[in-house]
Amino acid sequence: MSGDYEVGYKKPPKATQFKKGQSGNRRGRPKGTKNLKADLLEEMQEQIRVREGNREKKISKQRGIVKNLAAQAFKGNVRAANTLLGYVYRLTHADATTEPAVDLSGDDLAIIEGFTKRRTAKPTSSPDPDHNSGVSNGQPVADVHPNNLSHE
Repeated sequence: MSGDYEVGYKKPPKATQFKKGQSGNRRGRPKGTKNLKADLLEEMQEQIRVREGNREKKISKQRGIVKNLAAQAFKGNVRAANTLLGYVYRLTHADATTEPAVDLSGDDLAIIEGFTKRRTAKPTSSPDPDHNSGVSNGQPVADVHPNNLSHE
């Protein structure tokens, strides 16, 4: 090996580095392999048999989960009711825009901008919590506490 290359942190030996035009995964992902999202969606669409009253019918697993969640909510399960209502809200309000429905005038926008600047601005100096006046003259404050006083 040449003497000008130093092996160390983030500098692996040249022999173990990838060659130009080759990656570390030569065979790659096998064709037809599904990701988690595809597997999950496929699983939720599978049909199962459920009994409703005296009848037995086939529904998707997704539909079964929704029916079970609704049944638990009707029985008084607060967590199930909260989950179900959360899903309903998210699905029915998915198309809602975050923009205000009312057009604001230039004065209104200026007021809002000034308010947000004041809310996000950092204070230039913070007063010493032990000093009641809140006035800072830029001089360091002596650390005067009962434990630091020397008794002569």
